[in-house]
Amino acid sequence: ARHLTMIAIGGSIGTGLFVASGATISQAGPGGALLSYILIGLMVYFLMTSLGELAAYMPVSGSFATYGQNYVEEGFGFALGWNYWYNWAVTIAVDLVAAQLVMSWWFPDTPGWIWSALFLGIIFLLNYISVRGFGEAEYWFSLIKVATVIIFIVVGVMMIIGIFKGAQPAGWSNWTIGEAPFAGGFAAMIGVAMIVGFS
Repeated sequence: ARHLTMIAIGGSIGTGLFVASGATISQAGPGGALLSYILIGLMVYFLMTSLGELAAYMPVSGSFATYGQNYVEEGFGFALGWNYWYNWAVTIAVDLVAAQLVMSWWFPDTPGWIWSALFLGIIFLLNYISVRGFGEAEYWFSLIKVATVIIFIVVGVMMIIGIFKGAQPAGWSNWTIGEAPFAGGFAAMIGVAMIVGFS
């Protein structure tokens, strides 16, 4: 039970939250980024509750593409299944590039392809071990992600309040700089929606 719970929580935390949230705030401003995160979060909530209702009403052994096949059209379910596979095939590449970007901050002299190859090897090893081992590894990696988000929130609040010695409290100054809180307007908020979706 602990594995499923932590994998579900950790699986909802995407790469974009760690890698691209700064770009989201700089492009759409703090207000635009916050509004975009709220709107995408609501969309995902309604999507997942709808899938939960479908799963409770019609439990099937296939994926959610089966619902598209049964309720829309057979070709729709087929296309949905392959698009979902393609989505995850591309997402692996995106995650490898993100790992390379994160590691290059600490090790700028190491070529990026080495980090991508290393993390690809780790992914292969995790998929090679038993289901029990994979579940345990997923549990601990998800726990690390959740703990990291909690630490980021605590440190962020401490920076806003100004608890750190010798540092000026940030307060709400970022909400009044330049075009803030909605830098770039509505178009920028819509433009960062894809980044927010990966978060």
